[in-house]
Amino acid sequence: MLTVRLICVGNLKEKYWRDAFSEYEKRLSRFCRFETVEIPESEIEREGNEILKKKAGYIAALCIEGKALSSEDFAAFIERKSFDFSKFTFIIGGSTGLSEKVKKVSDIKISFSPMTFPHQLMRVIFSEQLYRAFTILNNVTYHK
Repeated sequence: MLTVRLICVGNLKEKYWRDAFSEYEKRLSRFCRFETVEIPESEIEREGNEILKKKAGYIAALCIEGKALSSEDFAAFIERKSFDFSKFTFIIGGSTGLSEKVKKVSDIKISFSPMTFPHQLMRVIFSEQLYRAFTILNNVTYHK
């Protein structure tokens, strides 16, 4: 089974973010091993160093300057890369973004929008899009 690790800077402080994220964690469990690693908020280079200690497999940085993908393209990306990798690491930065070192080490940079989102909301958006990708790949009614 594919392992997906989500490294995030900061934690989900409000209950409504935790509830939404937990729902997608639960849904994802039928498709992959989903792990969340939280890095404490600090100076951006220190955050970057901590992130790099936790990375494994195929590394994707989620950042505004990354490549924009449709939901179908994201699903195809997961499918294509899963032939070569059994573990993915997706990285969401904190309020100051991601360090250049993390971006350079990443195999790909993915953008979910040219807009900036709070990192707590981005965690929910990412988990929903990952779930959507798996439903597309497994022909599960959800994604339309």
